[in-house]
Amino acid sequence: MLENSRRKFIRQLSLGSVAAVSMPAIVSNAYAGGKKARKISIQKNDVILFQGDSITDAGRKKDDKEANSSVALGRGYAVAATAQLLLQHAGDNLSIYNRGISGNKVYQLAERWDADCLDIKPRVVSILVGVNDYWHTLVNGYKGTVDTYRNDYDALLKRTREKLPNVELIIGEPFAVNNVKAVTDAWFPAFNDYRQVAADLAKAYDAVFIPYQTVFNKALEKAPGSYWTADGVHPSLAGAQLMSQAWLEAVK
Repeated sequence: MLENSRRKFIRQLSLGSVAAVSMPAIVSNAYAGGKKARKISIQKNDVILFQGDSITDAGRKKDDKEANSSVALGRGYAVAATAQLLLQHAGDNLSIYNRGISGNKVYQLAERWDADCLDIKPRVVSILVGVNDYWHTLVNGYKGTVDTYRNDYDALLKRTREKLPNVELIIGEPFAVNNVKAVTDAWFPAFNDYRQVAADLAKAYDAVFIPYQTVFNKALEKAPGSYWTADGVHPSLAGAQLMSQAWLEAVK
């Protein structure tokens, strides 16, 4: 009996270890089907900016403008990724900012882009935007279309490259986890077009593309959607950590 219990314990421990180490594999395999993807080299004295909507905002303290401030970085994937970057690059004098604002669509990013991006002069700009450009057509009466999203995003990226010619761009894929509260079958297939726009623009601007939808889809093999996101859009604590791991795959 004691030996059987011991074997059962060892087996459970082993299975738990496999599950633990498999999450990074899920993230890495989400990139181009597991193919090696281009990464951005983090350099000494780099200025890095996270931009986007509420997923990036994550309750950040907006009147704190300091770099590397935990309250200014929010409670989401941006602060988790920043913590790891600062640990890995101790002594490299990185300055990392979060300027995501809840509810934003691309045109709203554009309205504040000078102050919240260009004036900061980042060398690396990470953008995650698009879910509101679609979601708000369903719930808030927003009249924009996927063409609006494409044209606005294209103009924003072009403007960024013109003003910051040496900038490295990271574009996050808009994502939605189906059958979790706000996200239903009504989102699809229309929302997939927004995902495709982000992928197309990443290619056009030689940006690193983070396949968040694929990452979450693969994570569903480990736990249900409600484990990874509270409403199908906003990540849980585990979901934010998953996103940070996916983001860190984009840099070296």
